[in-house]
Amino acid sequence: MTIRSIASSLGHTIAPSRKPRAEDVPLRVAADEAVTVSFTVNGRPATVQVAPRVTLSDALRDHLGLTGTHIGCEHGVCGMCTVIVDGDAARACLLLACQLEGSEIITVEGLGKPDDLHPLQASFSDHHALQCGFCTPGMLMSSYDLLKHKPGISAEDLPDQMSGVLCRCTGYRHIMDAVADVSESYPGGIPGPRNCGHAALLPRTSTGGGSAGDGGHEIAAAEGPKEIHVPQSEPTVTIDVASEVAASVDELWVVIDDTERMARCLPGAELVDDFGDDKYLGRIQVALGPVKLSFVGDIHVTERDPDSHSLRALAEANDPSGGTVQGVVQLEIDPSGEGSIINAHAEMHMTGRIAQFGRSLADDVSNDMFNQFTAALDATARGEEPEVGGAPPSAVKMATRLVLARARALVQRIKRKE
Repeated sequence: MTIRSIASSLGHTIAPSRKPRAEDVPLRVAADEAVTVSFTVNGRPATVQVAPRVTLSDALRDHLGLTGTHIGCEHGVCGMCTVIVDGDAARACLLLACQLEGSEIITVEGLGKPDDLHPLQASFSDHHALQCGFCTPGMLMSSYDLLKHKPGISAEDLPDQMSGVLCRCTGYRHIMDAVADVSESYPGGIPGPRNCGHAALLPRTSTGGGSAGDGGHEIAAAEGPKEIHVPQSEPTVTIDVASEVAASVDELWVVIDDTERMARCLPGAELVDDFGDDKYLGRIQVALGPVKLSFVGDIHVTERDPDSHSLRALAEANDPSGGTVQGVVQLEIDPSGEGSIINAHAEMHMTGRIAQFGRSLADDVSNDMFNQFTAALDATARGEEPEVGGAPPSAVKMATRLVLARARALVQRIKRKE
């Protein structure tokens, strides 16, 4: 019995074997060579260069940064990595990326977005159909495929039809309730994905091996500024911070207009080299308990407007462990009484260990660092010594702040309900 026949017996979510297109895929490729593959992911054209052994799941996660596709057994049994390939559900761990030239792929990122959830995502939330959340992307994509091909399926048939994805927490009852609710609400067919765009999906910086060590690795001699390409996919973390501070707009702008002084306000950050034309090489260190990371990369200030007191910058950096961070940061200063309001917005794309913190924790950590940044900006603008210095943020202090912030948010939600 083959792996495919075993996996097929576990549920409906197995697409037929794909045959490589002879005109598109080389018949023979050396193990150390890369294959260029072009396909469409969530409505966006994408091209990756991968070794012939790289699976679709690894290409999505490591080369395009679409980490919503989870990897479990890597044998096509657990269903965690289920995606839609050319209209049918398939195990991403059983497909080689080089097989998929010209294919159309939909991942969980394409299903919906935070401000426009797909009905399945909304139903999973309403029915608390997740515990650890690891199987949730596979469950969502499997149920989407099921309701697309068998609209109006009865609740009694769901356990058998959804058995192709395993829940390690055994939270099946609520999952079945969520899918049954959507099936009943859309008997004529489930709505299509809500987050499929058309802009090119740019590959992320190639992730490599290496050890993170203690985050204090040496920086190679800079060859000059590099072109920064921020992916068009949904960011891993979106940061929105509005901090009211005592310093005036003019005092703050003096600091922001000096990139080196401004960089010293960000916890664990330093400028390593100035290439001119507002292009820099920088480093930022992040320490969260035993996880210590040090990202080195390029920064390009693309807009710096003294009239509107706004700044926009692009950044792209790598960690020795193979992690990457790419993003766009925007700052804007508005007057508020005798002080000011610092508005910070950032969209960050992450891969590697920092992305494995989980979206919620990565979001909390990023917001906490930006809050420290705005506080340090205020102190520097008023002639005081900021607390952050150039040291990485303290894990203990950060954890304390995160707990207090979540407690305050919980109290506010309770008050709103009252």
